[in-house]
Amino acid sequence: MNVYLRTFGCRANHYDSEVVRAMLETSGHAIVASPAEADVAVFNSCAVTSDAEAELRKVVRHAAREQPALRSIVMGCAAALDEDRQEPLRIRSLPTVQHVIGGADLPALAQALELAPVAQSVRTRAQTGVRALLRIQDGCDEHCTFCATTIARGANRSRPADDLVREALLLSERHAEIVITGIHIGTYGVDIGSSLGALMARLVRDVPSVRLRLSSLEATEIDDTLAELLVGAPRQIAPHIHAPLQSGSDRVLRRMGRHWYSAASYARAIERLAARMPVFGLGADVIAGFPGETEEDHASTVELVDRLPFTYLHVFPYSRRPGTPADRLRDHLSPILVSKRAADLRELAAGKAAAYRASRSGGLADVIAIGGRRERDAITGDYLTVMPTDPTVARGARFTARLALEDDRLLAVSVDQ
Repeated sequence: MNVYLRTFGCRANHYDSEVVRAMLETSGHAIVASPAEADVAVFNSCAVTSDAEAELRKVVRHAAREQPALRSIVMGCAAALDEDRQEPLRIRSLPTVQHVIGGADLPALAQALELAPVAQSVRTRAQTGVRALLRIQDGCDEHCTFCATTIARGANRSRPADDLVREALLLSERHAEIVITGIHIGTYGVDIGSSLGALMARLVRDVPSVRLRLSSLEATEIDDTLAELLVGAPRQIAPHIHAPLQSGSDRVLRRMGRHWYSAASYARAIERLAARMPVFGLGADVIAGFPGETEEDHASTVELVDRLPFTYLHVFPYSRRPGTPADRLRDHLSPILVSKRAADLRELAAGKAAAYRASRSGGLADVIAIGGRRERDAITGDYLTVMPTDPTVARGARFTARLALEDDRLLAVSVDQ
């Protein structure tokens, strides 16, 4: 059986697709590059925005036109919300779609694909990217008013540490970096009597050959154990945090349902960490133009972003997501005003990113080559994209380099030779 596999959305979704790939290849089936070559298509869907679901629908329809005999399966977050929709808006109404499977229900997917029964947990050994993904938990216990993920993914569920160590050891044989991912990784262990800090300490001890990188992590959920590892083991845990901010206004944060931190507590957590880390990549998500956001609220966000040592920012203009509490809020802003505020934040972020890149020129970096000989891209521990100067460096190679700024590019000159 030839299977076309297409993934939308976050790293957790991409990890789930890697598990599906492993499950199919273990069963002797082939992954193909286009729907035209496929007998079956598996689409792993995202529900974070209406645009993400619109893109899914467009791709499924295009695949059906390309291969009318295709048998399509849609899994993931958008699929989990399908029962609440009315015809003809259901995903199962799309052409060639035969099964809609919420989340990453592997036994249900195996049954739909007519494979031998599988357990809910399937380990990956070799993934398609240079940087492997390891999902440590699923679900989220919070209820941000703009987010449909809690509805789609359910409550927080942590994977056992022993299982994660075994999978990480397998991945470390073929990958120089493992990205720790999930829906809300800061709550890892709450349901099984552990913590993210304890898990990372175990991984650092038991999988010492690989660089671990934390994906999106709430700033106020960095405990003392994790902070010590970030400060003291930069070659084993990348000195990089992506800490969602969303807004620098406490009033807007309350409207967003993000009750577990304030602008001040977020800033304190970041400043404590930054004061101890000589090299520190810091990113965040920010939503511009949330319903009810005033000029003063926007100014508070701009001020906080300007004050903290961000090295990049992901700015999202607020977009309505039907079914979320935020969609029912009053005082939605005009699209023109939302776009203007997003542009303000992006301009500020671009300046901070350029300044940080310039500050790293002349410094040392732990580098992993991501691209091949044509692309030449590499990534540093602090999440900078750099260009290796050695034309023979292999994709996936890890080396120490001195960085040099040239024509707005950071070059990585190996010092390992």
